[in-house]
Amino acid sequence: MTLSFQEIRQKALDGILLTRQEALAVLRLSDAELPDLLDTAYVLRKAHKGNTVGIHVLTNARSGVCDQDCVYCAQGRASSSPIERYSFADPKIFLDHARAGARLGIARHCIGLSGIRLDDALVDRLCRQVERLKEEMRTPVCCSLGFLRPGQARRLREAGVDRINHNLNTGRNFYPRICTSHSYDDRVRNIRMLQEAGFEICSGGIAGLGEDHGDLADMFLDLANLRPHSVPVNFFLPLAGTPLASRDVRGLTPEYCLKVLCLARLLLPGADLRCAAGREVYLKDAQPLLFRVADTVFASGYLTADGDSVERTIRQIQDAGFDYRLE
Repeated sequence: MTLSFQEIRQKALDGILLTRQEALAVLRLSDAELPDLLDTAYVLRKAHKGNTVGIHVLTNARSGVCDQDCVYCAQGRASSSPIERYSFADPKIFLDHARAGARLGIARHCIGLSGIRLDDALVDRLCRQVERLKEEMRTPVCCSLGFLRPGQARRLREAGVDRINHNLNTGRNFYPRICTSHSYDDRVRNIRMLQEAGFEICSGGIAGLGEDHGDLADMFLDLANLRPHSVPVNFFLPLAGTPLASRDVRGLTPEYCLKVLCLARLLLPGADLRCAAGREVYLKDAQPLLFRVADTVFASGYLTADGDSVERTIRQIQDAGFDYRLE
């Protein structure tokens, strides 16, 4: 189908969800049409998010202790990746990361724990760390914690966790190709429970796992119906020791990555849209363009993969003509 950029921009501004056919058409645009798509996305980004970019830092609080078989992940049971493995990070690391972030004006402190279900003792231990962080500084805290029970969710909320991350990762039909130890619907149910518990939700996915355009469009359409506050978009990084270590990622061109980000903005115009893992690898010299679409980024790494430093990320944002957000 032929897209009218004016029509899809107006639909997004009016809160009217694009159709699946329109979403597919965005991903299938020619590279020559990308400037018009970026202009369309920027109108929405500026209307909802202004001209600032939030920088988030991530603390890997529990690494490699996971019994799930997600084929893309270096921390799961299907992986032999040579990563550091520990059941809980040194408490000093939480404060060190938070203090460094606060000095630079980081928008949010994200904390990830590997594993799909945490016992109460570990949740209590995490809560104590969050309470210490909140006593010392006011930086918002987001945690990625797998499937929580309602009581655990309430405890985390009381401790000061503002937002919970739980990604859909890919489309419903493709999900069994990347994980069999839990289902797509398990993830949706967990998100619904967390919303009922009063959390802001961070939920996104990964492009480049072998999915087709329809799978990505379906994921973003489902996210639009879930209405997360934040949508991280990752571009798959093949990691040694994982089942997808040899995955062909030549399709993740800078142009395609920007189209994926634009689709996310069109379908979720008011969300915090975060360009996450892979931006340094795939967008390369096109990174200044991503700020026309995304309003948040990670700096300093992604759990088991390195990333640009906070200082370098700040320079990239400012060189592109944007401000970085202080909260």
